[in-house]
Amino acid sequence: MYDRYQGLIFDMDGTILDTEPTHHQAWELVLARYGMRYDADAMTALNGSPTWRIAQHIIDSHQADIDPHQLAAEKTAIAESMLLDTVKPLPLIDVVKQYHGQRPMAVGTGSTHAMADKLLMQLGLHKYFDAIVGADDVTHHKPFPDTFLRCARLISVAPEHCLVFEDADYGIEAAKRANMAVIDVRTW
Repeated sequence: MYDRYQGLIFDMDGTILDTEPTHHQAWELVLARYGMRYDADAMTALNGSPTWRIAQHIIDSHQADIDPHQLAAEKTAIAESMLLDTVKPLPLIDVVKQYHGQRPMAVGTGSTHAMADKLLMQLGLHKYFDAIVGADDVTHHKPFPDTFLRCARLISVAPEHCLVFEDADYGIEAAKRANMAVIDVRTW
């Protein structure tokens, strides 16, 4: 079905790995320390963003005086300890396995590179990908195209010959800005 594309690029959280419930729980735990709440519905629009950007949005909505990078670091520490015990692959991983060795593939995620490495290694999935690009590997995050353009460069495929699998509006916009075909896995 995807044979006409020369390279496949996958978002990670919510696309190939079921990390969303754990991320939500980690936000709830860290925000409780500060008397703030996590509104999952409002945060859905920020899916694919780096953690510090989500932290900034939460801080702004609560009119709190907290460093967003510190809040993001606290959330990340909690999420990391929980994710390694709870994360499971989503059904789209079957596409990854099917195209392994047939097409170069990359992960382009709003998570840090180290976190993506840890999760994919934990599940024995790291070997399927030729490249991983995390939020800390680019200056401009989704909805900017930088993450996916870097993936394309690393797998040596022109952007117009890549297909991106995404579950977030920011990621879909980033793929389109990169001149790549995109599948919204929420409707897949």
